[in-house]
Amino acid sequence: MRSYHHTYGLSTLITNCSNNYGPRQFPEKLIPLVFINALAGKLLPVYGDGQNIRDWLYVADHCTAIAAVFERGTPGQTYNVGGKCEKVNLDIVKMVCGSLDEICSSVDGDPREGLITFVKDRPGHDFRYAINCDKIESELGWTPLRHLIRAW
Repeated sequence: MRSYHHTYGLSTLITNCSNNYGPRQFPEKLIPLVFINALAGKLLPVYGDGQNIRDWLYVADHCTAIAAVFERGTPGQTYNVGGKCEKVNLDIVKMVCGSLDEICSSVDGDPREGLITFVKDRPGHDFRYAINCDKIESELGWTPLRHLIRAW
């Protein structure tokens, strides 16, 4: 995209984002997988020791960021879209378990954290996914409205 902008003058806008979460997310992604498995009393697989870090961006915030870039972005520029909500994967899994335990009892009555099982990490799996969204904030006035902790 960038080369077409510079070579042919094509009016382009590029966004890069952090991990999204929200309604209708693919069920194999971490958060929906944990919800689905925890409700069914199935094991909750966590890669490695669970200390991998991800920045989480609510899907509706991602949509408003794309709209801001489309409406006010400078052609040829790239904007990083982050949730400003870095969390350790194991903490996310525990948060989901705790939230579900508060809402409804588990199949066997035990806390769902007991379903956590550590699985071999993927080769070359990044320890941390982080994104600096200062540019979209300063240039376009966009900032995420929802953070994972407040989303529950």
